[in-house]
Amino acid sequence: MSALNSAIETPALLLDRDRLDANIQRMRNKLAPFNVVLRPHVKTNKSLEVTERLFAGGRGPITVSTLREADFFFEAGFTDILYGVGIAPNKFAHAAALIHKGAALKLVLDNLQTARQLADLAKTTGQVFDVLLEIDCDGHRSGLGPQSPLLVEIAQLLSASGIRVSGVMTHAGKSYDSQSIAQIEACARQERAAIIESSQVLTRAGFNLSIISIGSTPTALFTENLSGVTEVRAGVFAFFDLVMAGLGVCQVQDIAVSVLTSVIGYQAEKGWIITDAGWMALSRDRGTAKQAVDQGYGIVFDASGQPIGDLIVSATNQEHGIISSRSGKLDPSSFPPLGTLLRILPNHACATSAQHAGYHVLSEGRGLGFWPRISGW
Repeated sequence: MSALNSAIETPALLLDRDRLDANIQRMRNKLAPFNVVLRPHVKTNKSLEVTERLFAGGRGPITVSTLREADFFFEAGFTDILYGVGIAPNKFAHAAALIHKGAALKLVLDNLQTARQLADLAKTTGQVFDVLLEIDCDGHRSGLGPQSPLLVEIAQLLSASGIRVSGVMTHAGKSYDSQSIAQIEACARQERAAIIESSQVLTRAGFNLSIISIGSTPTALFTENLSGVTEVRAGVFAFFDLVMAGLGVCQVQDIAVSVLTSVIGYQAEKGWIITDAGWMALSRDRGTAKQAVDQGYGIVFDASGQPIGDLIVSATNQEHGIISSRSGKLDPSSFPPLGTLLRILPNHACATSAQHAGYHVLSEGRGLGFWPRISGW
Protein backbone atom coordinates (compact mmCIF):
# COMPACT_ATOMS: atom_id res chain seq x y z
CA MET A 1 0.00 0.00 0.00
CA SER A 2 2.86 2.36 0.68
CA ALA A 3 4.07 1.90 -2.89
CA LEU A 4 0.60 2.68 -4.15
CA ASN A 5 0.27 5.79 -2.02
CA SER A 6 3.68 7.13 -3.01
CA ALA A 7 2.41 7.45 -6.58
CA ILE A 8 -0.54 9.60 -5.51
CA GLU A 9 0.00 13.34 -5.35
CA THR A 10 -1.19 14.68 -2.02
CA PRO A 11 -3.56 15.71 -0.65
CA ALA A 12 -5.88 13.05 -2.03
CA LEU A 13 -9.10 11.34 -1.02
CA LEU A 14 -8.89 7.60 -0.42
CA LEU A 15 -11.81 5.19 -0.35
CA ASP A 16 -11.56 1.70 1.13
CA ARG A 17 -13.93 -0.33 -1.02
CA ASP A 18 -14.02 -3.24 1.42
CA ARG A 19 -15.18 -1.01 4.27
CA LEU A 20 -17.67 0.66 1.94
CA ASP A 21 -19.21 -2.67 1.01
CA ALA A 22 -19.32 -3.83 4.64
CA ASN A 23 -21.07 -0.62 5.69
CA ILE A 24 -23.65 -0.96 2.93
CA GLN A 25 -24.32 -4.57 3.89
CA ARG A 26 -24.79 -3.56 7.52
CA MET A 27 -27.57 -1.15 6.53
CA ARG A 28 -29.20 -3.73 4.26
CA ASN A 29 -29.14 -6.30 7.05
CA LYS A 30 -30.62 -3.83 9.53
CA LEU A 31 -33.55 -2.85 7.31
CA ALA A 32 -34.29 -6.30 5.86
CA PRO A 33 -36.75 -7.39 8.60
CA PHE A 34 -38.82 -4.21 8.29
CA ASN A 35 -40.03 -4.55 4.67
CA VAL A 36 -39.09 -0.99 3.76
CA VAL A 37 -37.35 0.51 0.76
CA LEU A 38 -33.87 1.96 1.22
CA ARG A 39 -33.69 5.25 -0.66
CA PRO A 40 -30.04 6.17 -0.01
CA HIS A 41 -28.94 9.78 0.06
CA VAL A 42 -26.25 10.14 -2.60
CA LYS A 43 -25.15 13.61 -1.45
CA THR A 44 -22.46 11.90 0.63
CA ASN A 45 -20.74 10.17 -2.26
CA LYS A 46 -21.84 12.06 -5.43
CA SER A 47 -20.28 9.23 -7.42
CA LEU A 48 -21.82 6.82 -9.91
CA GLU A 49 -19.48 3.99 -8.94
CA VAL A 50 -20.26 4.34 -5.25
CA THR A 51 -24.00 4.74 -5.76
CA GLU A 52 -24.20 1.62 -7.93
CA ARG A 53 -22.76 -0.38 -5.04
CA LEU A 54 -25.67 0.70 -2.85
CA PHE A 55 -28.01 -1.51 -4.91
CA ALA A 56 -27.78 -5.21 -5.58
CA GLY A 57 -28.97 -4.59 -9.13
CA GLY A 58 -26.95 -1.42 -9.66
CA ARG A 59 -29.97 0.90 -9.71
CA GLY A 60 -32.73 1.90 -7.34
CA PRO A 61 -34.52 4.85 -5.73
CA ILE A 62 -32.24 7.63 -4.52
CA THR A 63 -32.36 10.87 -2.57
CA VAL A 64 -30.43 13.88 -3.85
CA SER A 65 -29.59 17.24 -2.31
CA THR A 66 -29.08 19.17 -5.55
CA LEU A 67 -30.68 19.17 -8.98
CA ARG A 68 -27.19 18.76 -10.38
CA GLU A 69 -27.15 15.36 -8.67
CA ALA A 70 -30.61 14.63 -10.06
CA ASP A 71 -29.45 15.42 -13.60
CA PHE A 72 -26.30 13.32 -13.28
CA PHE A 73 -27.89 10.24 -11.78
CA PHE A 74 -30.92 10.37 -14.08
CA GLU A 75 -28.62 10.36 -17.10
CA ALA A 76 -26.93 7.30 -15.57
CA GLY A 77 -30.23 5.42 -15.34
CA PHE A 78 -31.54 6.31 -11.89
CA THR A 79 -35.11 7.42 -12.52
CA ASP A 80 -36.81 7.33 -9.08
CA ILE A 81 -35.41 10.45 -7.44
CA LEU A 82 -36.41 12.40 -4.34
CA TYR A 83 -35.03 15.92 -4.24
CA GLY A 84 -34.79 16.14 -0.48
CA VAL A 85 -34.38 19.90 -0.07
CA GLY A 86 -37.31 22.29 0.00
CA ILE A 87 -37.93 23.38 -3.59
CA ALA A 88 -37.36 27.04 -4.49
CA PRO A 89 -39.37 28.73 -7.26
CA ASN A 90 -36.25 29.40 -9.32
CA LYS A 91 -35.84 25.61 -9.65
CA PHE A 92 -39.35 24.82 -10.86
CA ALA A 93 -38.32 24.90 -14.52
CA HIS A 94 -35.32 22.67 -13.92
CA ALA A 95 -37.48 20.14 -12.06
CA ALA A 96 -40.09 20.22 -14.84
CA ALA A 97 -37.41 19.58 -17.45
CA LEU A 98 -36.25 16.48 -15.58
CA ILE A 99 -39.82 15.21 -15.38
CA HIS A 100 -40.30 15.78 -19.12
CA LYS A 101 -37.22 13.65 -19.75
CA GLY A 102 -38.79 10.79 -17.81
CA ALA A 103 -37.56 11.22 -14.26
CA ALA A 104 -39.97 10.17 -11.51
CA LEU A 105 -38.87 13.21 -9.54
CA LYS A 106 -40.42 13.97 -6.16
CA LEU A 107 -40.23 17.48 -4.73
CA VAL A 108 -40.40 18.56 -1.09
CA LEU A 109 -42.00 21.67 0.42
CA ASP A 110 -43.27 22.84 3.81
CA ASN A 111 -45.04 26.19 3.34
CA LEU A 112 -48.06 27.78 1.69
CA GLN A 113 -46.09 30.38 -0.25
CA THR A 114 -44.08 27.84 -2.24
CA ALA A 115 -47.13 25.62 -2.62
CA ARG A 116 -49.13 28.50 -4.13
CA GLN A 117 -46.38 29.30 -6.63
CA LEU A 118 -46.00 25.66 -7.64
CA ALA A 119 -49.79 25.33 -7.93
CA ASP A 120 -49.99 28.43 -10.14
CA LEU A 121 -47.33 26.97 -12.44
CA ALA A 122 -49.12 23.64 -12.61
CA LYS A 123 -52.43 25.30 -13.50
CA THR A 124 -50.82 27.53 -16.12
CA THR A 125 -48.71 24.88 -17.83
CA GLY A 126 -50.50 21.63 -17.03
CA GLN A 127 -47.25 20.29 -15.60
CA VAL A 128 -47.79 17.49 -13.11
CA PHE A 129 -45.52 17.35 -10.08
CA ASP A 130 -45.17 14.82 -7.27
CA VAL A 131 -44.75 16.45 -3.87
CA LEU A 132 -43.90 15.22 -0.38
CA LEU A 133 -44.73 17.46 2.55
CA GLU A 134 -41.81 17.86 4.92
CA ILE A 135 -42.51 17.14 8.59
CA ASP A 136 -40.57 18.54 11.53
CA CYS A 137 -40.09 15.61 13.91
CA ASP A 138 -37.68 17.21 16.38
CA GLY A 139 -37.31 20.97 15.91
CA HIS A 140 -34.05 20.44 14.09
CA ARG A 141 -34.56 22.43 10.92
CA SER A 142 -37.38 22.55 8.38
CA GLY A 143 -40.88 21.15 8.18
CA LEU A 144 -44.44 21.36 9.40
CA GLY A 145 -45.60 20.08 12.76
CA PRO A 146 -47.13 16.59 12.62
CA GLN A 147 -50.58 17.97 13.42
CA SER A 148 -50.29 21.35 11.75
CA PRO A 149 -53.53 22.47 10.09
CA LEU A 150 -51.34 23.62 7.20
CA LEU A 151 -50.76 19.99 6.24
CA VAL A 152 -54.28 19.59 4.90
CA GLU A 153 -54.49 23.16 3.62
CA ILE A 154 -51.32 22.79 1.56
CA ALA A 155 -52.26 19.32 0.34
CA GLN A 156 -55.71 20.52 -0.80
CA LEU A 157 -54.19 23.53 -2.58
CA LEU A 158 -51.72 21.35 -4.45
CA SER A 159 -54.23 18.65 -5.28
CA ALA A 160 -56.70 21.17 -6.68
CA SER A 161 -54.01 22.22 -9.16
CA GLY A 162 -53.34 18.71 -10.40
CA ILE A 163 -50.25 18.16 -8.26
CA ARG A 164 -49.93 14.73 -6.68
CA VAL A 165 -49.40 14.81 -2.91
CA SER A 166 -47.53 11.53 -2.79
CA GLY A 167 -46.55 11.44 0.84
CA VAL A 168 -44.65 12.87 3.77
CA MET A 169 -40.99 12.86 4.74
CA THR A 170 -38.94 13.77 7.80
CA HIS A 171 -35.34 13.75 9.03
CA ALA A 172 -34.29 13.17 12.63
CA GLY A 173 -31.45 15.67 12.62
CA LYS A 174 -31.40 15.88 16.41
CA SER A 175 -30.07 12.33 16.47
CA TYR A 176 -26.67 13.79 15.62
CA ASP A 177 -26.65 15.47 19.05
CA SER A 178 -27.33 12.27 20.97
CA GLN A 179 -25.19 11.36 23.95
CA SER A 180 -25.98 7.64 23.96
CA ILE A 181 -27.44 4.82 21.91
CA ALA A 182 -30.53 5.05 24.12
CA GLN A 183 -30.99 8.65 22.99
CA ILE A 184 -30.61 7.62 19.33
CA GLU A 185 -33.26 4.95 19.85
CA ALA A 186 -35.53 7.58 21.40
CA CYS A 187 -34.95 9.83 18.37
CA ALA A 188 -35.91 6.93 16.11
CA ARG A 189 -39.17 6.43 18.00
CA GLN A 190 -39.91 10.14 17.84
CA GLU A 191 -39.13 10.26 14.12
CA ARG A 192 -41.48 7.40 13.34
CA ALA A 193 -44.23 8.74 15.60
CA ALA A 194 -44.15 12.14 13.90
CA ILE A 195 -44.30 10.78 10.35
CA ILE A 196 -47.10 8.34 11.20
CA GLU A 197 -49.07 11.08 12.95
CA SER A 198 -48.77 13.43 9.98
CA SER A 199 -49.68 10.71 7.49
CA GLN A 200 -52.80 9.91 9.50
CA VAL A 201 -53.85 13.57 9.45
CA LEU A 202 -53.67 13.56 5.65
CA THR A 203 -55.28 10.14 5.29
CA ARG A 204 -58.26 11.28 7.37
CA ALA A 205 -58.57 14.25 5.02
CA GLY A 206 -58.92 11.89 2.08
CA PHE A 207 -55.36 11.73 0.73
CA ASN A 208 -53.97 8.40 -0.37
CA LEU A 209 -50.27 8.52 0.44
CA SER A 210 -47.84 6.09 -1.15
CA ILE A 211 -44.62 7.34 0.49
CA ILE A 212 -44.01 7.58 4.24
CA SER A 213 -40.34 8.49 4.35
CA ILE A 214 -37.94 8.85 7.27
CA GLY A 215 -34.20 8.94 7.45
CA SER A 216 -30.95 9.57 9.22
CA THR A 217 -28.04 7.19 9.54
CA PRO A 218 -28.18 7.00 13.37
CA THR A 219 -31.92 6.34 13.58
CA ALA A 220 -31.93 3.94 10.63
CA LEU A 221 -29.27 1.76 12.25
CA PHE A 222 -30.88 1.75 15.69
CA THR A 223 -34.59 1.77 14.98
CA GLU A 224 -36.71 -0.94 16.57
CA ASN A 225 -40.00 -0.34 14.75
CA LEU A 226 -40.75 0.87 11.23
CA SER A 227 -44.40 -0.13 11.11
CA GLY A 228 -46.26 2.21 8.77
CA VAL A 229 -43.05 3.54 7.18
CA THR A 230 -42.48 2.78 3.49
CA GLU A 231 -38.91 3.97 2.99
CA VAL A 232 -35.72 4.96 4.80
CA ARG A 233 -33.28 7.61 3.63
CA ALA A 234 -29.70 7.68 4.88
CA GLY A 235 -26.37 8.56 3.30
CA VAL A 236 -23.30 8.78 5.48
CA PHE A 237 -23.68 5.12 6.54
CA ALA A 238 -21.79 4.10 3.40
CA PHE A 239 -18.63 5.95 4.49
CA PHE A 240 -19.14 6.75 8.18
CA ASP A 241 -16.94 9.37 9.86
CA LEU A 242 -15.68 10.56 13.23
CA VAL A 243 -19.00 12.16 14.15
CA MET A 244 -20.73 8.81 13.65
CA ALA A 245 -17.98 7.08 15.63
CA GLY A 246 -18.39 9.64 18.40
CA LEU A 247 -22.10 8.83 18.57
CA GLY A 248 -21.33 5.13 18.87
CA VAL A 249 -23.00 4.43 15.53
CA CYS A 250 -19.81 2.89 14.10
CA GLN A 251 -16.23 2.12 15.06
CA VAL A 252 -13.30 4.18 13.84
CA GLN A 253 -12.12 1.16 11.85
CA ASP A 254 -15.40 1.24 9.88
CA ILE A 255 -14.65 4.66 8.35
CA ALA A 256 -14.15 4.12 4.62
CA VAL A 257 -12.75 7.51 3.55
CA SER A 258 -9.56 9.27 4.54
CA VAL A 259 -7.34 12.03 3.23
CA LEU A 260 -3.82 11.09 2.21
CA THR A 261 -1.32 13.81 3.13
CA SER A 262 2.44 14.34 3.17
CA VAL A 263 4.63 15.63 5.98
CA ILE A 264 6.18 18.84 4.64
CA GLY A 265 7.75 20.41 7.75
CA TYR A 266 7.92 20.84 11.52
CA GLN A 267 7.73 23.40 14.27
CA ALA A 268 9.93 21.61 16.79
CA GLU A 269 9.57 24.12 19.61
CA LYS A 270 5.75 23.82 19.37
CA GLY A 271 5.68 20.06 18.86
CA TRP A 272 3.95 20.43 15.52
CA ILE A 273 4.09 18.32 12.38
CA ILE A 274 3.11 20.27 9.25
CA THR A 275 1.33 18.56 6.35
CA ASP A 276 -0.05 19.57 2.96
CA ALA A 277 -3.70 18.86 3.90
CA GLY A 278 -5.34 22.02 5.22
CA TRP A 279 -8.99 22.89 5.40
CA MET A 280 -9.26 22.86 1.61
CA ALA A 281 -8.56 19.12 1.77
CA LEU A 282 -10.22 18.27 5.09
CA SER A 283 -13.04 20.86 5.21
CA ARG A 284 -13.72 23.22 8.10
CA ASP A 285 -16.23 20.85 9.67
CA ARG A 286 -15.71 20.56 13.43
CA GLY A 287 -18.61 18.28 14.14
CA THR A 288 -16.85 16.40 16.93
CA ALA A 289 -16.25 19.59 18.94
CA LYS A 290 -19.63 19.10 20.66
CA GLN A 291 -18.94 15.45 21.46
CA ALA A 292 -17.23 13.86 24.44
CA VAL A 293 -14.00 13.55 22.43
CA ASP A 294 -13.02 16.47 20.23
CA GLN A 295 -11.14 15.05 17.24
CA GLY A 296 -9.91 18.42 15.96
CA TYR A 297 -9.95 18.34 12.18
CA GLY A 298 -9.36 14.59 12.09
CA ILE A 299 -7.30 11.82 13.65
CA VAL A 300 -3.98 10.66 12.21
CA PHE A 301 -3.19 7.21 10.84
CA ASP A 302 -0.14 5.95 9.02
CA ALA A 303 -0.23 5.11 5.31
CA SER A 304 -1.27 1.52 6.02
CA GLY A 305 -4.27 2.65 8.06
CA GLN A 306 -2.94 2.18 11.59
CA PRO A 307 -3.43 4.90 14.24
CA ILE A 308 -0.38 6.84 15.36
CA GLY A 309 -0.51 7.42 19.09
CA ASP A 310 -2.85 10.25 20.05
CA LEU A 311 -2.13 12.50 17.09
CA ILE A 312 -4.84 14.74 15.69
CA VAL A 313 -4.98 17.57 13.19
CA SER A 314 -5.35 20.33 15.76
CA ALA A 315 -5.40 23.32 13.39
CA THR A 316 -5.58 24.08 9.69
CA ASN A 317 -4.84 26.83 7.23
CA GLN A 318 -5.96 26.72 3.62
CA GLU A 319 -3.26 24.31 2.46
CA HIS A 320 -1.47 23.46 5.71
CA GLY A 321 -2.49 21.01 8.40
CA ILE A 322 -0.97 21.14 11.88
CA ILE A 323 -0.67 17.81 13.67
CA SER A 324 -0.07 17.70 17.40
CA SER A 325 -0.46 15.35 20.35
CA ARG A 326 -3.52 15.42 22.59
CA SER A 327 -1.45 14.57 25.64
CA GLY A 328 1.12 17.32 25.36
CA LYS A 329 4.00 18.64 23.32
CA LEU A 330 5.22 16.13 20.75
CA ASP A 331 8.90 15.23 21.10
CA PRO A 332 10.77 16.16 17.90
CA SER A 333 12.59 12.83 18.07
CA SER A 334 9.29 11.15 17.24
CA PHE A 335 8.58 13.32 14.18
CA PRO A 336 8.11 11.25 11.02
CA PRO A 337 10.60 11.95 8.21
CA LEU A 338 9.77 14.64 5.68
CA GLY A 339 7.69 13.17 2.87
CA THR A 340 6.07 10.56 5.11
CA LEU A 341 2.54 9.75 3.99
CA LEU A 342 -0.24 9.92 6.58
CA ARG A 343 -3.98 9.37 6.44
CA ILE A 344 -6.48 11.69 8.15
CA LEU A 345 -9.89 10.31 9.09
CA PRO A 346 -12.54 13.02 8.65
CA ASN A 347 -15.08 14.49 11.04
CA HIS A 348 -17.76 14.67 8.35
CA ALA A 349 -17.45 12.40 5.33
CA CYS A 350 -19.82 14.49 3.21
CA ALA A 351 -17.92 17.74 3.78
CA THR A 352 -14.46 16.25 3.35
CA SER A 353 -15.38 14.30 0.22
CA ALA A 354 -16.87 17.47 -1.27
CA GLN A 355 -13.40 19.03 -1.29
CA HIS A 356 -12.11 16.51 -3.83
CA ALA A 357 -12.71 15.59 -7.48
CA GLY A 358 -12.90 11.89 -6.73
CA TYR A 359 -11.72 8.85 -4.83
CA HIS A 360 -8.53 6.85 -5.10
CA VAL A 361 -10.07 3.45 -4.44
CA LEU A 362 -8.31 0.74 -2.48
CA SER A 363 -9.07 -2.89 -1.67
CA GLU A 364 -6.83 -4.80 0.72
CA GLY A 365 -4.20 -2.14 0.16
CA ARG A 366 -4.25 -2.44 -3.63
CA GLY A 367 -5.17 0.44 -5.89
CA LEU A 368 -8.33 -0.15 -7.94
CA GLY A 369 -8.43 3.12 -9.82
CA PHE A 370 -10.08 6.52 -9.56
CA TRP A 371 -13.82 7.08 -9.12
CA PRO A 372 -14.83 10.66 -10.01
CA ARG A 373 -17.30 12.79 -8.06
CA ILE A 374 -19.61 15.53 -9.26
CA SER A 375 -20.07 18.95 -7.69
CA GLY A 376 -22.28 21.98 -8.02
CA TRP A 377 -25.99 22.71 -7.80
